Amino acid sequence: MRAIYLVIALFGMPALAMAEAENDPFEGWNRAMFSFNQKADKYVLKPVAEGYQAVTPAPVRKGVSNFFNNLGEPITAANSVLQAKPGKAARSLTRFVFNTTFGLFGIFDVAGAMGIERENEDLGQTLAYWGVGSGPYLVLPVLGPSNLRDLGGRFGDRPLNPISWQDEVGTTEMLISDGIQTRAQLLGMEPKSVGDPYVLMRSAYEQRRRYQINDGIVVDLFLDDPFLDDPSVAQ
Repeated sequence: MRAIYLVIALFGMPALAMAEAENDPFEGWNRAMFSFNQKADKYVLKPVAEGYQAVTPAPVRKGVSNFFNNLGEPITAANSVLQAKPGKAARSLTRFVFNTTFGLFGIFDVAGAMGIERENEDLGQTLAYWGVGSGPYLVLPVLGPSNLRDLGGRFGDRPLNPISWQDEVGTTEMLISDGIQTRAQLLGMEPKSVGDPYVLMRSAYEQRRRYQINDGIVVDLFLDDPFLDDPSVAQ
């Protein structure tokens, strides 16, 4: 997901940098994990993804991506209910039913072709909706950027994901397959080294989560800036 985070960071507001730094008390650990993840990606994840892309036709890769996206619909539906968003919950549930049945277990995005767009909600967003703070920023081995609230959300969402309904071996195989196809989607999008990549990643993650929690509504952080409200302050 690094490329996505970097794009968001580059267009994000620099004013967030100080607040993000203050929310990173585990920076020593986080930087070590960030370095580990970069090496794991360079020597393992990226080569495997490149091999997968080389031997798998594009329509098959699209079907695999649709399949895993479909497995996330119950999570979105449940969390939409918890956030008092019945319309979004209904759309996600409809997508899951249609794509699982008519779309051959989600391989084909039948609901998308009908104009029912995919939503995205998780327990981390639900906790934020009910006022739970993000907690310290964390970088997880292999999984990448997170925070205490979103880490708890991962565990809470797990029972809703059909992947976890299998035995341990099946779950592991499915998670690895999902990781490979996700990494393959990002091939060619790797960012160039600009500034401190760790800070860019952290900023991108925080801004992306704010964007998701606010349902895509961008809040102008400078609306309450005293320098803008009263020009005499700046003199």
